Amino acid sequence: MVQTVSSNEAANQVENASSSLVEVIETVIASLDSGQTAMVNRSEEGHVWKFKYGTVEVFVQLTGLSEEDTLMVWAAVLKLPAKDEPKLMRQLLEKNWSDTLEARFSIMNNEVVVVTNRSIADLSPGELSRAITIVATIADESDEPLIAEFGT
Repeated sequence: MVQTVSSNEAANQVENASSSLVEVIETVIASLDSGQTAMVNRSEEGHVWKFKYGTVEVFVQLTGLSEEDTLMVWAAVLKLPAKDEPKLMRQLLEKNWSDTLEARFSIMNNEVVVVTNRSIADLSPGELSRAITIVATIADESDEPLIAEFGT
């Protein structure tokens, strides 16, 4: 027997799943944010959270609550320009291969950042938690050594 779902029921299911994503994000941030520095900006464009983890500021952006929307997590680790940028870029590319799991080093607004992003379609609470934790941890472990070696 095939069970049909009305459009209202489907919308409610999507809304409940989406609000649970927001709850998961806030729970993960609360567990990582020992200094209780977290802030959130809610708008029509989505949600952006900011919190401090160790020595870095971590940003979590949810562009909306539909399956086509995205989750992006990032944290800056080094301002550019830097000393010996060719060596820095090589080192970051090597780390992208071996050390960053689902995240990666990138450049945004003249800063080296650790970032991960994906659509929220079929995003589980575990994947969400892992994405935030990986970016926060890699950024916190990387910023001071990178600044010491390549900072200006």
